[in-house]
Amino acid sequence: MTATSSLTDRKNAAISRGVGMTTQIYADRAENSEIWDKEGNRYIDFAAGIAVVNTGHRHPRVIEAVKKQLDRFTHTCHQVVPYENYVELAERLNQLVPGNFAKKTIFVTTGAEAVENAVKIARAATARQAVVAFGGGFHGRTFMGMALTGKVVPYKVGFGAMPGDVFHIPFPVELHGQTAEQSLASLKKLFAADVDPNRVAAIIIEPVQGEGGFYPATTAFLKQIREICDQHGILLIADEVQTGFARTGKLFAMEHHGVVADLTTMAKGLGGGFPIAAVTGRAEIMDAPGPGGLGGTYAGNPLGVAAAHAVIDVIKDEDLCNRATNLGNRLKQRLESLRDKVPEIVDVRGPGFMNAVEFNDMTTKLPSADFANKVRLKALEKGLILLTCGVHGNVIRFLAPLTVQDEVFAEALDILEAAIIEARG
Repeated sequence: MTATSSLTDRKNAAISRGVGMTTQIYADRAENSEIWDKEGNRYIDFAAGIAVVNTGHRHPRVIEAVKKQLDRFTHTCHQVVPYENYVELAERLNQLVPGNFAKKTIFVTTGAEAVENAVKIARAATARQAVVAFGGGFHGRTFMGMALTGKVVPYKVGFGAMPGDVFHIPFPVELHGQTAEQSLASLKKLFAADVDPNRVAAIIIEPVQGEGGFYPATTAFLKQIREICDQHGILLIADEVQTGFARTGKLFAMEHHGVVADLTTMAKGLGGGFPIAAVTGRAEIMDAPGPGGLGGTYAGNPLGVAAAHAVIDVIKDEDLCNRATNLGNRLKQRLESLRDKVPEIVDVRGPGFMNAVEFNDMTTKLPSADFANKVRLKALEKGLILLTCGVHGNVIRFLAPLTVQDEVFAEALDILEAAIIEARG
């Protein structure tokens, strides 16, 4: 029995099957864009812990910052004994998050917590209850996160009733016949038939849908949503959990559009591999909840805060926003060059290095999750870790560290091309 098969048997016996696993790779060590498993096999990581290690596995500056914090203290609970680096990180995010107005920030531990708290803050600030989200969106696995998420399988199956006063409209994806005009018409219909807009606290949107398929919202659509929010006194929440921290070629994806949210949620790439999440928003809105209404035992853990400071420094000093754009352009050019050989490719998209390729079956012309999974498995056999996504499961998404070495990136592109071509066979 191999080490991997033994670990898989132990995992199956010890861990709930509800914790899904994309691969059977058990990590032993990792460095920048590479992972080595327990058997010594090397893999190129084009998942980055689902957009977490944008600055690479174990970036030296992140590790150094955390080690320094380890030597001072690891936990006091900020609500009991506060600490300066929490305050300083809040000050930095208040400056960095889009919006030319006074801002305040809170820290929590996960992206789902950030979303939950954004909804709490919006409800407290507006004295309204309803929230509008989008089909295909993903906002977490907690109950409010599940309610906001616009996909049933696997996130909502068997978990009973979701929190009320959550409404969904279609996200505009012209590839699948849903235009921005139709989505806006759906919102207008929702306000006419199901919920008074004067009862809506917030509209939450991912500037680029993550789990939903890496579909970007257009500038025109985001501007219209902003106008509708302003018209009805609704707050706009930008869920930047997956799009944030240079992934799209800007520190935050909303910067591409010149549209400013009232509240911004973030996590994943903020901590560079250490758990930390945040909500940043208009100061008067952030102050709506009373003392004690926000927080958490591990919220703003000192190690995560130290890592986040280093991540922000690395993004600036290594010009990772521009690097994301350059890497993404190279990847998209390579994928576009395969269209003649691989007619299953129906779309190549994504800003910065938040890219995706979508596949259809050539016989039925319908989305092909089978083809996407074949590509993923062929690539894995060759040492490249890929993730699928999308409501139909027919999308490969690319989330490699922005610090990926040029020679490793070139190797990965060769593996990807070979995997796509072999999948046709």
